[in-house]
Amino acid sequence: MTHATVLADTGQQGGFDWPFFWHYLSSPSGPFLDGLWRTVYISVLAQLLGVLLGFAIALAQRSRFAPLRWGGRTYVWLVRGTPLLVQLVLVYNGLAAAGIYRFGDVQLGGLVLLGVVQAAILTLAVNEGAYMAEIFRAALDAIDPGQAEAAQALGMTPGMTMRVVLLPQAIRIIVPPLGNEFNLMMKSTSLLSVIGLQEMFLTVQSINSATFKTFEIFLVAACYYLALTTVWSFVQRFIERKLADPGQVIAAPSLRERFTGGGPGRTAGRENATLVGKEAH
Repeated sequence: MTHATVLADTGQQGGFDWPFFWHYLSSPSGPFLDGLWRTVYISVLAQLLGVLLGFAIALAQRSRFAPLRWGGRTYVWLVRGTPLLVQLVLVYNGLAAAGIYRFGDVQLGGLVLLGVVQAAILTLAVNEGAYMAEIFRAALDAIDPGQAEAAQALGMTPGMTMRVVLLPQAIRIIVPPLGNEFNLMMKSTSLLSVIGLQEMFLTVQSINSATFKTFEIFLVAACYYLALTTVWSFVQRFIERKLADPGQVIAAPSLRERFTGGGPGRTAGRENATLVGKEAH
């Protein structure tokens, strides 16, 4: 069944158009799949950059040098205190309007990275970095300070203490809130439509403008967002099991608890790390 046939058939029906819904759910169009693919790779790249940036900011906040500490705190204060939607407009449109920088297309090998995609990944990463910095900070603070003192007493440098002693423990605490952050990141990509990036949400808006099947097509989008977050829940569960401390028994949340929220087994450090993420705001 072609899209034209679907539109012709469904345009004469009232109420919820089930054939239209099932058609787009089971046989999404090429533009829809392109938008879905952009949603996935932008989320992954922005989250990776956000984690690296967040770790650097967390280290700056723990630095013995006051300018670094104040710089890290100011960054977190500014980014967390302004809406992501405003940040997107300022970075992509504001910088160009002020004559500071205009994002242009970049060719990498045989691939062309659109300027709007660069702005989207950069803004999402900068925004995510502030939240990840607080998650890293809370996770590192949850570790007994005596461990760092003991490591330094054994002759370890601060860098080696962080890499060998603190970071492996902090990562176990960070993974659950990191999973929540990535879920939120995938859903936050829907805001990219404000700068004209043709990700899944803007593609759905375009289809809605042509078909006027608002409820049906947005329900299709909701199903695909739900599928993405569900797949990530399985990946997160796998990572948590791989990184679990074999010497510590913690009741991991079941899949039902993971999908619906809650669940036992979080240590106090994990609770603290979770509460500083986006879900705490």
